[in-house]
Amino acid sequence: MNIRNADFAGSWYPADPRDCEREIRKFLKESSDKPELNRRPVGGIVPHAGWFFSGSISCNVIKALEDDAGVDVFIIFGMHLHAGSPNYIMTEGAWATPFGKLQIEHNIAKELTEKFSFVVETPENYTRDNTIELQLPFIQYFFRTAKIVPIGVPPTRKSLEIGIAVSKIANRMGLRVKILGSTDLTHYGLNYGFTPKGVGTEALEWVRNENDRRMIDAMLLMDPENVIREATKNQNACCSGAAAAAIAAGKQMGAQTARKLAYATSYEKNPGDSYVGYVGIIF
Repeated sequence: MNIRNADFAGSWYPADPRDCEREIRKFLKESSDKPELNRRPVGGIVPHAGWFFSGSISCNVIKALEDDAGVDVFIIFGMHLHAGSPNYIMTEGAWATPFGKLQIEHNIAKELTEKFSFVVETPENYTRDNTIELQLPFIQYFFRTAKIVPIGVPPTRKSLEIGIAVSKIANRMGLRVKILGSTDLTHYGLNYGFTPKGVGTEALEWVRNENDRRMIDAMLLMDPENVIREATKNQNACCSGAAAAAIAAGKQMGAQTARKLAYATSYEKNPGDSYVGYVGIIF
């Protein structure tokens, strides 16, 4: 089987499985929050910075998706794309993690490529991107037998159609599926060329309490169209297409409410004039 490399292992997160497990156990101790939805969550929104900055949030969102009935497949939306970008997908092979490899769920992926236009990535030819890879060790740690369908979608309405379609396909196949959308929030500061409020404490509070808040509210209302509009207007999500597609997929699977598990910025770990917001949501 062809296996895609874990490109960010050893830099953005540990390459050694023992070190990964040590980090995961630490992350779990950092959150005692329990889901309080009317049903088991079908999916969530996770950040994708290095584990030092946002690993705890991602880990606890993915842990919250554990299901007594088991999970066959994770559909993971991600990639840093703009409105004119194509869709991306892997349809065969596997993706390496420090814990082994995660196989691609070929049947779902193949049917999606028959319905929509995709750039099909392979383990030998792909776009190097952290948004999906950073989630994979958590998935494999908590869901040993699950497969994955990694999908890159731009911030367009067509991405919502892909989210709805993948849920319908999985349901028709009788597969037990969980959904993830991977995005960070506002990238603020000179490092990112975005300083509408200058620098200093007032700028940080604006990011936390206004700009990120608007995006989080759109996600909590499960309004995928507004997620894309917000990001386009206010630059408060770097992968709004991924988040919007995940929400659309979750709604198709019956999710009606969402809950924020955690919010943070990189400033808490590395104070400075440039920082990024992170949120963990389940629905």
